[in-house]
Amino acid sequence: MVRTYALLAWTWTRAAAAYRGSFALMVLLGFVVAAVDVAVILVVFANTTALAGFTRDEVLLLYGAASLSFTLCDMLVGNLDRVSAHIKAGTFDTFLIRPIGAWVQLAADRFNPTRIGRIVQAVLVLGHAVTALGVGWDRGWMIAVMVATGMVIFGSLWTLAGALQFLLTDAPEVVNTFTYGGQQLTQYPLAVYSRELVLGVTYVLPLAFVNWQPGLYVLGRDDPFGTPEALRFLGPVAALVLALAAMAAWRQGVRHYRSTGS
Repeated sequence: MVRTYALLAWTWTRAAAAYRGSFALMVLLGFVVAAVDVAVILVVFANTTALAGFTRDEVLLLYGAASLSFTLCDMLVGNLDRVSAHIKAGTFDTFLIRPIGAWVQLAADRFNPTRIGRIVQAVLVLGHAVTALGVGWDRGWMIAVMVATGMVIFGSLWTLAGALQFLLTDAPEVVNTFTYGGQQLTQYPLAVYSRELVLGVTYVLPLAFVNWQPGLYVLGRDDPFGTPEALRFLGPVAALVLALAAMAAWRQGVRHYRSTGS
């Protein structure tokens, strides 16, 4: 499956790289657009020294980790949100008759390597925050777990969003609230939100495990909402549970799909 995905992604990459000027411009544009989010954070801290008790570099650490996992996932599987377009156009049938899983084909369909600009921006922000905060290996190891966990969580959300489009074929923007909306939610410390919302994204939709819970461990801070300290280490478990649910939902969606007949 991995080899098939890599071959499909490489095909789209070669096609995009055929126009070098356009390719470079799109990479640069992605970098600049992503930098706007950082600019907003810097503007906020130009007028205050702390945000919900977190310093500028601590917020940048949380932002960088969430942004890196999201942008990597967006490039690798973000095209799953085009399920409804294929269903309405009648082209989803072609994915089902090939000897490759429909999920892999859709994830690699129109693979966009120019999104690497946003990934580079996230790496730079995260690297700056880690250096500025002086995070050591004793806690820094959690950052790798955090990014990997975030990728699985966002990938699962994209899969759930794709599965939901078998039912809501005319509402792709609704399901984007779980993916892009989730990314926007995790850009800031969850302490800025209400207690009810934070509990919801901890125990129902596990977005708190993208960067908040493990980030508290990296920063050596207590949760302002008083959640158990053990939650700092349960990100992989939460990601696995969500991934299994997404896999089941995707299979149900494909199983109940009715061909357009075209």
